[in-house]
Amino acid sequence: MRDLPVLPTSPRFWRSPLRGTRLTSVLGLVLLVGVPVLFLTGLLSYAAYNPDLAPVNDTTPDKGLLGFYLFPWPTDPHWLYRLNQGVHVTLGVTLIPVLLAKLWSVVPRLFALPPVRSLVHGLERISLLLLVGGGLFVFATGVLNVQLDYLFPGSFYPLHFYGAWIFLAAFLTHAVLRVPVAVRNLRTLRKAGPQGRTDVLAAPEPDPPTVSRRGALWFVGGGSALLFATTVGRSFDSLRPTALLAPRGGPEPGGGPNGFQINKTAAAAGIKASETGADTWRLTVVGRTGTVRLSRAQLAEMPLHTAELPIACVEGWSTGDQRWRGVRLSDLAALVGYGGDGPPPDVTVESLQRRGAFRRGALRANQVADPRSLLALYVNGARLSPDHGYPARVIVPAAPGVLNTKWVARLNFERL
Repeated sequence: MRDLPVLPTSPRFWRSPLRGTRLTSVLGLVLLVGVPVLFLTGLLSYAAYNPDLAPVNDTTPDKGLLGFYLFPWPTDPHWLYRLNQGVHVTLGVTLIPVLLAKLWSVVPRLFALPPVRSLVHGLERISLLLLVGGGLFVFATGVLNVQLDYLFPGSFYPLHFYGAWIFLAAFLTHAVLRVPVAVRNLRTLRKAGPQGRTDVLAAPEPDPPTVSRRGALWFVGGGSALLFATTVGRSFDSLRPTALLAPRGGPEPGGGPNGFQINKTAAAAGIKASETGADTWRLTVVGRTGTVRLSRAQLAEMPLHTAELPIACVEGWSTGDQRWRGVRLSDLAALVGYGGDGPPPDVTVESLQRRGAFRRGALRANQVADPRSLLALYVNGARLSPDHGYPARVIVPAAPGVLNTKWVARLNFERL
């Protein structure tokens, strides 16, 4: 009689000599520190879009109670979003080897029988399933958004948002149940002797080892260090050439005043040169007292101001401070009846772009009122290039890049 095949539900199926509670505990404690930071910076990034306060920006309108924490995004410090999103994306990429190693280390538990031995064991199994599925989903959608401008069915924002909450709930449940065990396991790291049969993750019939568990940890840590070293540079001008694995890494895309990074070209946005010429383009400003239409030459005759601000994208890349020059948004609000009698209102900004998200974006009153918030006409002493938003673009301190709208056609000042 032929031997029956060994199924994944049998401990004999899992033969790696590396699996063990100590290895899993070390990886789990790294994630215990990293995941909360990742989640917090993700929530702050979501808040930076003001989705709960500006319906124009609301990409997740049915979030309900999950939007309890949303608040008007501040404009100080001006590098706030640059720091937040740089940490969020870089940390997320860096933790990928740790997450994959952690999931690999506990795979046998997904197939263990019986499925449920007690209430606590049942909760642990459910949290583990949600942890594995939620972790893979959140990291996969995040990486796709960063690396490939998001190639995934459905909208990135609600999918990533809800996926993150499910992952966090499973992570916290699993942490409450397993952290005490992980700490006990780590206390025995220096003790001699094999883990023995009491180790539920150790293979009962392991294959011969080719690397030690310490070597495996070095391998995982080296992978994380490599990803960090080849990603973090895109948030720093001096280190950008080192960001070999990250979009918008490597050298700057061009030279001169407009030679810094861009996310979307004029061609990709469907901008036609005939729409932006001096004879055809007009800025429409709508407010309490009516509508004003201004040519670029008329805007250039208004009082111009300078602000040194970066561009920071949700994908994690950013530029250094660029020197922008243009008309204050608050001065444009004053043209249509919002000057001298209190703060200006919110504004909806509309672009000429035909393709891509955020053709319309909203800025809150505190952002409009900041004296560094400009409708920029020039950058670094030169006229804006088409790819940087000619004939005019919005630049606001601490705002996500997509809310620094390019190719602006209309400003509608109103209470949102």
